Amino acid sequence: MTEFSVLDDDTVWQKDFERRLVASYEAAGLGAAAAEAYVPKGRALVGDWTVAGIMDAGVRVGFVAVKVDEERGALAGSIGDLYVEAGHAGRGHEEAAREWAERWCAERGARRVGVRVTEPATGEMFAGYRVRGQVRARRVDSAPEPVDGVTARPMTEDEYAGWLALEKAAYVGDIVRSGALDQEGAVRKSDQDFADLLPEGLATPDNTLLVLEAAGEPIGTAWLRHGYLPGVSYGYSLHIHEEHRGKGYGRAAMTVGEQATFAAGDSALMFTVWGGNEVAMNLYTSTGYRIVDENRSAELA
Repeated sequence: MTEFSVLDDDTVWQKDFERRLVASYEAAGLGAAAAEAYVPKGRALVGDWTVAGIMDAGVRVGFVAVKVDEERGALAGSIGDLYVEAGHAGRGHEEAAREWAERWCAERGARRVGVRVTEPATGEMFAGYRVRGQVRARRVDSAPEPVDGVTARPMTEDEYAGWLALEKAAYVGDIVRSGALDQEGAVRKSDQDFADLLPEGLATPDNTLLVLEAAGEPIGTAWLRHGYLPGVSYGYSLHIHEEHRGKGYGRAAMTVGEQATFAAGDSALMFTVWGGNEVAMNLYTSTGYRIVDENRSAELA
């Protein structure tokens, strides 16, 4: 029978959780230094967590971490960690821990619960939860060859204003579609995020903004931040114009991003994809981009 014992001191859990996070980030394609740096940047340990040991006949076999915060005017629960040691996995402890965590959050007024998934085994436990977003990454150890004749050139100042308006609108749509925020909240977040990320526009250091072309015609854009983590470029946007979609240019856009990553001296490309965009997720899976972490959520009865 699975039992739970809330820890008075979560130091042991924090050290174990950080070790597992680093290992999972490295397995997803980040280098050792990048994996270490992503632990605080990914904010997995941020928050006032209640941590319980998962017990089997008096022996601790894993951990489950939970918290409840106000979100968009309502209480929402979070499951920060759910881990069962390999020797005790598959005996029902995972399901019991998920049910305990959901009940713990519901008893404190939460009507929704989210979970951060960092390992495939954990993802299986939350298969019924809706995917809200993913962070993906792939190693770039050499400059890839261009695909389908697609080339890239620097974006001009004249092009930047129109690009910025379209990117902000698309970002709002992604946030709303994922269920993370309502329209008003998404607009505020979009305005603030772009102001923070591109304070000097095209001249913002360590950023590359490109126009993708095929046969001399613009077909899309790309925006990357280099050195986001040690040796890692972050692809904020790799976009193909709607009228050019369905022609295989999505894969070509990923190649352009990898070329820019390698040219900047980084060895991995990383980016976020919002939930609800299954077409993009399938493309990224087929091109070798692994899930670094994933956010899911479900409604509570």
